[in-house]
Amino acid sequence: MNVAQDLLGLRYRGGGHVESWFLKANEPGGRRAILLRNTVFARPASKGNREPPIPPMAEAWAVAFDRERGHVATKTTVLLDSARFARGTLDVEVDGCELSLGRARGDIATGLRRLGWDLEVGPALCAPILHLRKHALYEAPLPSSKLVTPLADGRVSGWVRVDRGDGGAPETWDVSEWPAMIGHNWGRSRARLYAWVHCNSWDDAEELAFEAVSARVRVGPVLSPMGTAVFVRWKGRQWDLNARELFGKNRGAISMRRWEVVAAGQGIEVRAEVAAETDDFVGLHYPNPSEDPTYCLDTKLARTRLELHLPGRPPFIATSRAGALEIGTWEREHGVRMYL
Repeated sequence: MNVAQDLLGLRYRGGGHVESWFLKANEPGGRRAILLRNTVFARPASKGNREPPIPPMAEAWAVAFDRERGHVATKTTVLLDSARFARGTLDVEVDGCELSLGRARGDIATGLRRLGWDLEVGPALCAPILHLRKHALYEAPLPSSKLVTPLADGRVSGWVRVDRGDGGAPETWDVSEWPAMIGHNWGRSRARLYAWVHCNSWDDAEELAFEAVSARVRVGPVLSPMGTAVFVRWKGRQWDLNARELFGKNRGAISMRRWEVVAAGQGIEVRAEVAAETDDFVGLHYPNPSEDPTYCLDTKLARTRLELHLPGRPPFIATSRAGALEIGTWEREHGVRMYL
């Protein structure tokens, strides 16, 4: 399976738009993790053009997750015209923060906090993930949010520098073959309620990558039922439980600290639970072009339990303390500290 080049580069064509390219990497064992995001945010033109247009913006985000010492989050914002976003490949740069399928490097200061990084991204260890089966669906108006994971499982090496802004000496994390992934998503707005999960760093399994998304989206004046897609890559095999299964056999459930799923198809049954404590989350404000902001409750330190059932084999169970769990909600009373 290959990812069409036009699904990797900039998809913005004007109007209200949100778009993100992101890398997450986990220290084996689940103590620390890094999240890097380059984003585009554009508001639609005002009705009647009575107000001056607000120019589209580009942002770079960096979050260092540390289970023991606490988390650090930084962000920088510039005009879109001053950033670089390739259209035919994954090659982005915002205020000196670069991301491609081969490298990530940058430096962001927010107040007294500062994060810097220089990481080499290794080759793909499994097939990429296409959340929509057909390329034409990526061009269609529905679904309004599109996702693709060109690097579902890889490794990164280099360094991350963490200055907590508390007067202490900056830390330098030695990153050596940390399990990593790179994703790309875009759309007119974010779902009213969603959960995105990913894990490729396991306590007791190898050559295994797991990704899933559950969401309720606005359809006219009402919200759709919960739709869930599940993707498994294991020892050269792949299962993509999306499309026909989206509102069928897949059952996803979201709370503010937990996501669960039961999914079946293509000869496999998947059961998974991903959860974290409140202190494991970093709260991030994600603006929407013409609606209320999304409160993103994000952790890369989630407890993950994945159970795979294949015909004629006993259940395979894998566990991790390095799962990614991102919950998006419009509810203000979520109880997570907002870092940015």
